Amino acid sequence: MNSTEDKSGFRQRLLDALEASIAEEGYAKTTVAGIVRRARTSRRTFYQHFDSREACFVALLEDANADQVRQISAAVDPGAPWQKQVRQAIEAWISSGEARSALMLSWIRDVPALGAPARGLQRDAMESFIDLVDTLCATEEFRAAGIGPVSRPRIIMLLGGLRELTAITVEEGGRMSDVVEEAVDASIALLRNHGSG
Repeated sequence: MNSTEDKSGFRQRLLDALEASIAEEGYAKTTVAGIVRRARTSRRTFYQHFDSREACFVALLEDANADQVRQISAAVDPGAPWQKQVRQAIEAWISSGEARSALMLSWIRDVPALGAPARGLQRDAMESFIDLVDTLCATEEFRAAGIGPVSRPRIIMLLGGLRELTAITVEEGGRMSDVVEEAVDASIALLRNHGSG
């Protein structure tokens, strides 16, 4: 293993340890010492990769966000009827979020408390999802239905509503998959109304 692979391996172990700690204890109770212990490495190694616990958290969320965008994009068949494409996107989003529900909830609830350091993360994540929705709505099926391009404010409302709905559902002890039908119906309604108005 070369030095770059070794460093990448340690970085990933630290990120995995942080995610495990968030799932078990929550972000607020997670410490650098706990991350290092779970990763079976040293504080020195931690600080070679991250300036702080917050920097490690931001890196974890950046990676998770990019992975989620890839999963959603891969799950949508651009030749399917547009309503089915919406369902495929929602189901993929919920599936990827449910696989990492503690991290998803931490993203929604803990990131705002980080203040300025996380603001860039929030903007970048929103831009990634706005781009994804733009791309998904640019298919022939959407155009044939008179939908698109979808306005940026409408995409933000759609994404914010989905995020809050799933967060509240998880906080109240439900599963993200409990809201699939409501999320699909609301998304279709928002997109359909956009085409006519």
